[in-house]
Amino acid sequence: MPHEPLTQADVLLEGFLALDTPEGFRAELIEGEIVVTPPPDGDHEDCIGLILNQVIGLSGTDMDFSGNKGLKLKSGGRCPRNHVIPDGTFAPTELRLYRGADPWMPCEGVALVVEVTSTRPRADRTDKRHCYARGPVPLYLLVDREESSVTLFSEPEGDNYRQLCTIPFGKPLSLPAPFAFDLETEAFI
Repeated sequence: MPHEPLTQADVLLEGFLALDTPEGFRAELIEGEIVVTPPPDGDHEDCIGLILNQVIGLSGTDMDFSGNKGLKLKSGGRCPRNHVIPDGTFAPTELRLYRGADPWMPCEGVALVVEVTSTRPRADRTDKRHCYARGPVPLYLLVDREESSVTLFSEPEGDNYRQLCTIPFGKPLSLPAPFAFDLETEAFI
């Protein structure tokens, strides 16, 4: 019985999943493009730690966190499914979403993804925003170090978010339920 020919998207996904990146590097498949990023710098990790400590300490909800689990997300066209590794993912503890050996998980149940800009800020500002909206991931928090601002995207619809709130570093940012607290950003300066 003849096999169906592989499409370009099939070949791209197969090649991506076969990549063996050096330790600390991240390989992602974003809108049909393989993106490899180097390990984050200390300021990047400091921002993630500041957010993690506030969410765990102030939200009053039981949230699990991962900075390593990738998400499988819908693509915007004939591209293969996006495979994106957020800098941080929060999900309700009772869902236990991070279990299993597969490094890629569906995004259903994820409450918030966090990205801190680094070597490719356009990917965080635009490409990943569209991927997360198509998820749909309800909340996307972007710490833009180049712009010295924090943006919360909410109310995903189609391939974008209907609401966004941007504040400069130093001002508090209100996070909605299930978090329901003001994220302090002064330490990002």
